[in-house]
Amino acid sequence: MIEIYAVGGYNEVGKNCTAINVDGEVLVIDLGIHLENYIKLTEDEDLVKIDANKLMDVGAVPNISVLDKVKNKVKAVIISHAHLDHVGAVPYISDKFKAPIICAPYTAEVIESILKDDKIKINNEIKTVNINSFYKISDNLKIEFIHITHSIPQTALVAVHTKYGVIIYANDFKLDLYPTLGKKPNFKRLEEISKENVIALIVESTYASDAKKTPSEQVAKEMLRDVLIGTENKDNLIIVTTFSSHMARLKSIIEFGKRLNRKIIFLGRSLSKYVKAAENVGIINFSKDVEMVKYSKQIERKLKKINKDRKKYLLVTTGHQGEPKSVLHKIAKREFKFDLYPEDNVVFSCRTIPTPTNIANREALENELKQTGVRIFKDIHQSGHAAREDLRDFINMVKPKNIIPAHGTKEMKDALADLGVEMGYKVDENIFLIKNGESIQL
Repeated sequence: MIEIYAVGGYNEVGKNCTAINVDGEVLVIDLGIHLENYIKLTEDEDLVKIDANKLMDVGAVPNISVLDKVKNKVKAVIISHAHLDHVGAVPYISDKFKAPIICAPYTAEVIESILKDDKIKINNEIKTVNINSFYKISDNLKIEFIHITHSIPQTALVAVHTKYGVIIYANDFKLDLYPTLGKKPNFKRLEEISKENVIALIVESTYASDAKKTPSEQVAKEMLRDVLIGTENKDNLIIVTTFSSHMARLKSIIEFGKRLNRKIIFLGRSLSKYVKAAENVGIINFSKDVEMVKYSKQIERKLKKINKDRKKYLLVTTGHQGEPKSVLHKIAKREFKFDLYPEDNVVFSCRTIPTPTNIANREALENELKQTGVRIFKDIHQSGHAAREDLRDFINMVKPKNIIPAHGTKEMKDALADLGVEMGYKVDENIFLIKNGESIQL
């Protein structure tokens, strides 16, 4: 018997958590936070020490009460990648399960860094598994991490191998044939696994309504090139803000900063955290080209020095969603006593994640920036998520018997269900639309 529990991420984008019960042995996949609810509570994009019950009350972490009857049967907590909406609840609720945390080396580094920064201790042992490797959970269960492209290093598709067949957990991914960091998706293994009886595919639905293929990260790099190299900026300060975990994007920013003969400085805690984690496992080596400044007082001192010769610098800051405690927000509000001048360049190498809090925060930040006369460049970005035609290709590739839409709102999951119907699947027969707190048996 197989039972799949929708714990979090089945009503919304965020706090992703799924549990799979195979004959009384349970795997929990992902423990994420809901970033909007989290930022609303803490006003911070970084993780801070806070009570787990308070986080559950405001919907910032998954409500794991749906697993109360089986939590003693949990054999492992598996983390697919290091984005906070998949890993951010680990410091707060992983202790509820007497089981190891299994993840890729980079994800483990990020978890360790979060725990160290906030002086949080968890009882779970953290075990690492290389991408494109297997890990035996028990005599009846093994998992496989299959390499896939996304906007953070070492993202895995998690394949759960059982005596009944394979369950694939595919949150989050894109099919990027031209990645700027790391390899293409492991298409060879996906084709092989399609012959192994894929009984269920748990798959993200975030952009299932977007009738296109998600462009490669190479396209985002060309957009950045246009803005940084192709704009008149030689006498002005350049500030770029993007996702702290997006190593491929940061790599491109550094490349163009060097071509401009700029001194490149990363400002902010989360940037330092994700970059150091990537350096520790040998994914990148930014430290030879970049100065990293982590804390507010150090940042204020550094900005005073920069002011004397601003045109020599490219700053990369936290604050792409307008978070109130971020570096870019503090610069805009003059909390660092640092002035922005007309014609300075501020580049948002991201999109605004369309939630009410983010939209309001970004609008407020942009309004502050506009008062200074800076030039603002927005949406210099390509997503890390599969759009509708990527999802079609992926489903055709792995040939699942059943599809469980996840990682999205009702509208997003309905869009994926519509795609499934186009492809010959039937709702309630082999497409299962479930909400947080519900489960299905296969």
